[in-house]
Amino acid sequence: PTEGQILLNGIDIKNYDYDEYLKIFSVVFQDFKLFSFGLGQNVGATVEYDKDRALQCLKEVGFDRRIDTLDRGLDTPLYRDFDENGIEISGGEAQKIAMARAIYKDRPFIVLDEPTAALDPISEFEIYTKFDEIVGDKTAIYISHRLSSCRFCDDIVVFHEGEIIQRGSHEELLEESQGKYYELWNAQAKYYVS
Repeated sequence: PTEGQILLNGIDIKNYDYDEYLKIFSVVFQDFKLFSFGLGQNVGATVEYDKDRALQCLKEVGFDRRIDTLDRGLDTPLYRDFDENGIEISGGEAQKIAMARAIYKDRPFIVLDEPTAALDPISEFEIYTKFDEIVGDKTAIYISHRLSSCRFCDDIVVFHEGEIIQRGSHEELLEESQGKYYELWNAQAKYYVS
């Protein structure tokens, strides 16, 4: 769509003060960036950060086993751009750190755009099973084309060609056998059933 309004709590987002607007959302985009700084600095997104909080956020996303192997813990530099002792991390580990950063910000809305795309199936399952605990009382907007990752969502909105065409729980949407969600679910499910 090229026109229209985006309302947040019934208020057009254009009417929010920009700085206040930024304090409302915590986002993990598909193309997130990590920096060649310490692990904790990447989670806190600043030089000075709450170490206990950073550790808790990393634990919530399942990075605690990895951090236990790091001699310098939160002070471990990511990558080797500025420190030859920096560590190289996998795409899945980077995604967990980005999610920990979003949780660390503690905003009322958290937007997750394909947050588990780079995770292995076990890590992805861990995130799904702990999703409510990770998000807490925040409003989460979870964007995914992989419908198996939407099963735990309370309210699913299906878009097609820029329009909302369906809305409901996973179970409700599967009851609509002529609906797009049903069609997509079954198209994806056939790869998991022999």
